[in-house]
Amino acid sequence: MSETIPRRLVTPTPAETSGALKGSLYRLSRRRSTTAFLFALPLLSVVGGLIVYPALYAIYLSLLNRTQTKFIGFGNYAFLFTRDTFWAVVEQSCIFALTAVILKALVGIVTAHLVNNLPAKGQRKWRGMLLIPWVIPLSLSTLGWFWLLDPTYSAFNWLFAQIAGPRIPWLSEPNWARFCTILVNVWYGAPFFLIMYLAALKSVPEQLYEAAAIDGASAWQKFLHITLPMMRNVIAITVLFSLIVTFANYDIVRVLTSGGPRNTTHIFATWAFQLGIASGDIPLGASVSLFMFPILGVSAIFILRGVRRRGREV
Repeated sequence: MSETIPRRLVTPTPAETSGALKGSLYRLSRRRSTTAFLFALPLLSVVGGLIVYPALYAIYLSLLNRTQTKFIGFGNYAFLFTRDTFWAVVEQSCIFALTAVILKALVGIVTAHLVNNLPAKGQRKWRGMLLIPWVIPLSLSTLGWFWLLDPTYSAFNWLFAQIAGPRIPWLSEPNWARFCTILVNVWYGAPFFLIMYLAALKSVPEQLYEAAAIDGASAWQKFLHITLPMMRNVIAITVLFSLIVTFANYDIVRVLTSGGPRNTTHIFATWAFQLGIASGDIPLGASVSLFMFPILGVSAIFILRGVRRRGREV
């Protein structure tokens, strides 16, 4: 029977422990991921303070009663499902966002092609002029549109009256009011699509167009088989970003119609303000604002999945 000799436990000295700790910290500080994290830490702090915390607090508020004294769970959401106005807001928000984004994408890609075909000097001038709607503060430009479309003293109706044209109820009839809100959103947001698509067009190699021209391809065929495939990821990311911004749009509807007439132009942001701030029911307003997240989350998943799949194929 062999006798087991116990090993002598060697306890590291404080100097050795300190040296090992310093070595580990030095190696950690030399990693690129650590450096990147430290540089991004100020931005992450801002995002956490201005976006993450308010979002979590909105979720907490949506679970309280009107006086914020009692936890009622999903009671606010159940109440919203029984209101016809809520479903009208859902419908109007989807129509407003989808129609505006599609029109902005079409206007942006057409304008980008036109500007891209101009001489270099002309491009700089046109880029500067076409970006003006996007640079002007949205509330101020929307106020200018309100003066143009005002139902009583509309500048457009005055112009139509000079040529014996019809008097159009721009902001006092539901369908015309919806049209006006979408029009102003397209006018404001199309320059963003223009500058993104123009940058993508600049990155398409000219050799591809030259080879297609030698094969006898038309301009339309070049667009379908060269331009669009090369721009798909840029188009997808731009559409996703614009969809998020458009769904959360507040200024245009608030200044132009304030949700009227008869709540037909309300979107999530304006109706949440109407319920939460104007009517004093902050938990119910928070519940309305949170309905944007699942819609935008599903859209982001599908769009980003397509971007990743096309990235692997390249």
